[in-house]
Amino acid sequence: MESLDLRVLADALQWRLAGHGVTLMTVVETWGSAPRPPGALLALRDDGVVSGSVSGGCVEDDLIAQTKAASQAHAVAASRAPERPSMMAYGVSKEEAARFGLPCGGTLRLVREPLLDTHWVQELLERTTRHELVARQLTLSSGAVSLLPATRGQSMHFDGILLSTVFGPKWRLLLIGAGQLSQAVAQIALMLDFEVLVCDPREEYAPMMNLAGVSRVLGMPDDVVRELVPDAHTAIVALTHDPKLDDMALMEALRTNAFYVGALGSRRNQAARKQRLAEHFDLSAAELARLHGPVGLFIGAKTPAEIAVSVVAQIIQFKNAKLDSQTLIEPSPCATPLPQS
Repeated sequence: MESLDLRVLADALQWRLAGHGVTLMTVVETWGSAPRPPGALLALRDDGVVSGSVSGGCVEDDLIAQTKAASQAHAVAASRAPERPSMMAYGVSKEEAARFGLPCGGTLRLVREPLLDTHWVQELLERTTRHELVARQLTLSSGAVSLLPATRGQSMHFDGILLSTVFGPKWRLLLIGAGQLSQAVAQIALMLDFEVLVCDPREEYAPMMNLAGVSRVLGMPDDVVRELVPDAHTAIVALTHDPKLDDMALMEALRTNAFYVGALGSRRNQAARKQRLAEHFDLSAAELARLHGPVGLFIGAKTPAEIAVSVVAQIIQFKNAKLDSQTLIEPSPCATPLPQS
């Protein structure tokens, strides 16, 4: 499994190498209740085929219609779009907002970028495959692209001159246990830009985590947690049902800056676990209160796949709440609307 944004770039690269013209569209600013957030990415092929999205669908339909109309009229098609990036805006007026399905007053501003050089796409895809976090910097005046190392917590930045977007594992998830549930959780987390690590010292379970994009970390769970040095962009979930493995990992995890710590088990098992952690590992009431268990949102889940959905949904709930409270998403410094090109 892979990030949806990286899937867009992979599609764009494949189309370009096949001889198609390709244009990248990036949401850079929104006002009001825009359907997609800044950083949302769309690739548009010269025959109207798209990958990704920048709205709920109506803006995409307009972009596709423009591309097809230009091609049918033998005008300047997407494959011969301006060689430098330009700006587009939707929903400036109430009438246009209604036309494109934007809530009243919503505005969506895009950077339109012809994909001419594919070398940076290939390099970015290779680096993110190695679990690197990469910042892509686009200079609007020239269309030049540079790739720079990024850090967790770094977000999209746009000042009207430079556009910087981040690709790769922005968040990290450590799973204790390599069973069937861990497989399902890992697959979903990979799609959400998590770097997924799995620790399970039981060699019998090693083949269970033979998933592309998932890294197996060797060692005992408590040692692994300490060596990982979990930060505010790390989630840790214990899924083995074995107190010898889960409890030791949780003991270390609850003392870190991890934004989410959870453990599989019934309410009765969780109560017993908290009692053990308090009595044998001297965890405080505040530290124990950070433990989510039973792990996941209550949706009546029964199968491993359903439980995985509930687990990841709760992780995302806390991730987004953290972003909202700490304003980790950097707002655009542009104080006035940018001119359209």
